[in-house]
Parts: sequence; C-alpha cells; structure tokens
Amino acid sequence: MKLLSFSDGGESRLGVLQDDGSIADVCKADAEIPTTIKGLFAAGPDAMERVKVAAAGIAPENVLNQSGVDIGPPIPDPGKILCIGINYKDHIEETNSETPEFPVVFAKYANTIVGPEANVHLPTYSTKVDYEAEFAVVIGKTARNVAKEDALDHVGGYTCLNDVSARDLQQRTSQWVMGKSPDTFAPIGPVVVTSGDVPDPHSLDIKLRLNGETMQSSNTRHLLFRVEDLISDIARVITLDPGDIISTGTPGGVGAARDPAVFLKPGDSMEVEISSIGILRNGVVQGL
Repeated sequence: MKLLSFSDGGESRLGVLQDDGSIADVCKADAEIPTTIKGLFAAGPDAMERVKVAAAGIAPENVLNQSGVDIGPPIPDPGKILCIGINYKDHIEETNSETPEFPVVFAKYANTIVGPEANVHLPTYSTKVDYEAEFAVVIGKTARNVAKEDALDHVGGYTCLNDVSARDLQQRTSQWVMGKSPDTFAPIGPVVVTSGDVPDPHSLDIKLRLNGETMQSSNTRHLLFRVEDLISDIARVITLDPGDIISTGTPGGVGAARDPAVFLKPGDSMEVEISSIGILRNGVVQGL
C-alpha cells in the first residue's frame, strides 16, 4: 500500500493512494484506524489489516481527488531522523572520502520536514545549498539490539527524502548538523510504501532532477551499508521507534562535487524519483 498524510478542511488524516491516483479516506471508512502513519505503525499488525480491509472495500463517498486536498509530509513529526553519510561508492569517490568501516550517522530534526510540492527555503546565511536524493526507511516497530537477519522485520515502509545541505555550514566544522538542519531541509514523501510492497529494497532506481535535468542516477543495490546493516548497527546504540526515519545516503552527482559547482537558487525545481515509491517534487525559494 501507498500511505499518505493529507488535510481536508483543516483535518489531517491517513489515506491510501490508489492505482488511479485517488485517495481512499480509510479513516472516514473506519473510525478505529489511527489518523497518522506513525500512529498506524505503532498500533501494530491489526491496525494495518484494518487499513487494508478499508481500502479494498472503500465506498465512493470516501474516495477523494488529490486536487481537492492538501498532501503533507507522510511523517511530519518523526522522533528521530538519522541520516547516513558517504554510503554510495561513487559519492565516496566524488568527495575524495575514505570508505567508512562503520555507517557514518548524523541527525536532522523535525523542523527540516516538509512535504511534496512544498518549498525549500534558502537561508540568507548560506550561499552553497545542495540537493541529495535519498532512499529513506520508516521504522514500523521498536528495534533495539536487532540482528541483521531480523532487521527488515522492523521496517514499516519506505519513502523518498531530499537531504538538502548547506555545504558552507556543513564544512566549517567536523560536525554536520548546522549544515543539514536548517528549516525545510528534509522534503519527504509523497507516500510511504509499506514494506511488504517493496520485496527488495536493494533493487530500486534512484534519481534527482534539477529543473528537468538528471543530476543523480543510481540504484539502491549500490548502497555500501544496506538497510539491515543500518538498522542493526544503529539499534545497538539508539532505540528505534515507530515513525523514526533512517535516510540511507545519497549517490554521486551532488552539486558541490561538479565542475563548476551547482548550488540551488530561487526558482529551481527538484524531483527525487525512486522506483516503486514515486516522485517527490519541491520548489526552491529565498528564505530568511
């Protein structure tokens, strides 16, 4: 299933994107279904089964047109956003980085989250803001001290994320948080595809287009640390909860590594596309 979060008349709730592009308003169909994707994952398998049943038998009055609602970020309030640096070989090479022995983990925060079609705001204190297409994992059930062979059982679903990065801020110290966490710097969505509908998370094409030009093109099979590696390694130290996000890193082709460098400017349009998930579109405007 493709789960999304939408607002209709000021009320935000969970929906299921159908094959024809319409939205099954499953919360209206079944009042017992949690109104958020994070809440759905936390509620467990029985709640997920209710969503499947409601979507399959959705009544016409509970089918909505996308044009009539506001689609927001599928997880607007993650407890944690854990991102992975230099996790594709071509990105390691273009940044002249050493191949890491362990996953390079850093954090973004909930202030960075925006949804599909929302704008990324360029801060006035940075002149080198970059795009990064990433395949993101949404945790479906609590993970702590999880073996690799069991790690994928803790995945609720997958989505697209754009790890927007202020390179000048990122590079001024050894810690990346200030360059990674300005407001609006983590567009996410448009949907979370449930894990059972992505049989192999390591066979997905991933691309980023800037103003229609393909800047990044790879496949998740090229991840240095796979999804199960990341969950197992992180969960040894940090308990992962439903709705937490792990963004698995970006492939080669980032703007900062190009000659000449390409940085975002007002009026730009970005698209992150991942097969089996969809296209995350965001504009760029000047911020504060």
